[in-house]
Amino acid sequence: MSKGFITILLLICSNVFMTFAWYGNLKLQQLKPSVANWPLYGIILLSWGMALLEYCFMIPANRVGSQINGGPFSLMQLKIIQECISLIIFTIIVATIFKGEPIHWNHIVSFGLIVLAVFFAFMKTE
Repeated sequence: MSKGFITILLLICSNVFMTFAWYGNLKLQQLKPSVANWPLYGIILLSWGMALLEYCFMIPANRVGSQINGGPFSLMQLKIIQECISLIIFTIIVATIFKGEPIHWNHIVSFGLIVLAVFFAFMKTE
């Protein structure tokens, strides 16, 4: 497997955990109303635990993918890829788990512009 492909897979895994760390408590609150009574620090600790898993994928993705370590991507390309993956994963999770959150035309245009940013990030400038 190429370093670029491994990097993308690691970023996908990382963003799944990141999305659940940031927004999963809202769904958990819907599924288990008792969670709404948890103190904020309890929710933060739960989210930190998930964020630790996110870092277990994000850090290796950056190390494998970075040109600094012989990978195929510059730091700017890595960041733009990560943001694009983050929005795709977020959209999939919102559409499948948080049903009822509508996706409007302006969201689609915004995502298209981010994909366009990835295109421009990979354009040869020389």
